[in-house]
Amino acid sequence: MISTKRYSGLLYRALNPIYARDPLSGRGAELYGGRFNPKGVPALYASQSPMTALREANQVGTLQPTTLVAYRADIHPVFDTRDDTALSAFDMTPDGIATTTWRDEMISFGESQTQKFARRLIDEGYAGLVIRSFARGSSNNAINIVLWRWNNELPTKLILVDDDNRLATT
Repeated sequence: MISTKRYSGLLYRALNPIYARDPLSGRGAELYGGRFNPKGVPALYASQSPMTALREANQVGTLQPTTLVAYRADIHPVFDTRDDTALSAFDMTPDGIATTTWRDEMISFGESQTQKFARRLIDEGYAGLVIRSFARGSSNNAINIVLWRWNNELPTKLILVDDDNRLATT
């Protein structure tokens, strides 16, 4: 393992309301795959700011119904994709991380290069990765955290902020 960074702080997710009752499941990403998780691998895609989370969840067309949630996170280890030396050690480049063709690769080959990269990180023991946002309108300092492992205890602690129990099932 090359990088052993820790992320501690608030994270935000803008969820499709279908998944709002279970905001810790990672089920949507597991079903459909994402840039950094192949189908079958649960993942939580979160952001350091609410606006980045909204941009990530609504990348196509007009703003769609969205449920915004916050988490208290203390996650270790996370891989920082902004470190070019660390990327190179995993045979990945900044351009490779930013590719817009990952969906086409997933359809054609079963897994994209970014999904294979994520699988290597998971196999190395990383709980997640830090990545800048590629969503339209995001600045270069808009940051996302993609998690593959999380629970309510250290070192992969992720706690939903729902003090008023608003997402409780009835």
